[in-house]
Amino acid sequence: MRITSLALLPLLATAASANLAADALGWAGELVSGGGKVSTTVKDGDVRTMDSWSYVDCGLATDAVQLKSIHVTPDPPVPGKNLTVEVEADVIEPIKEGAYADVTVKLGLIKLLQKQFDVCEEARNANATVQCPVSPGPYKVKQTVELPKEIPKAKFSVQVRGYTDTDEDMVCLDLFVDFMKRPGGGN
Repeated sequence: MRITSLALLPLLATAASANLAADALGWAGELVSGGGKVSTTVKDGDVRTMDSWSYVDCGLATDAVQLKSIHVTPDPPVPGKNLTVEVEADVIEPIKEGAYADVTVKLGLIKLLQKQFDVCEEARNANATVQCPVSPGPYKVKQTVELPKEIPKAKFSVQVRGYTDTDEDMVCLDLFVDFMKRPGGGN
């Protein structure tokens, strides 16, 4: 399965990464199987906790993309169903062709995927509302992707490290998704 969107790389990377996450988790599922409380804080590395997933904005105040919030619907995400990701971020420096993201997906301590993605190409392939080049300014991106039904009941972690076309830090995001929780409380 082709990897297309894996870690909600904020903004453009986020629009593209919604697809990266879906495909990477599907790929991981194939490999493995043969409520809504929300807290927000300023950019300080605190964990933002939702019902079945959380994220850490591990970036610096000088990163090209400054993440404000990420929301997913439904929460918890459901394998085989659509997942809508809404991201709010500020772009501080232009994002141009050549920007990329290094993505690592783990199941527990086991590394399932480590791959580099062209952020602009992923945004084009996902038909994202934000496309390269991205000018500085505030952005709200909403992207819907279909999650593969093959995602197993497991806890995944996804690390995203994004870089500009000049190899400067663009974004840093750690995602934790618990697919052991299912809607309606049934595990």
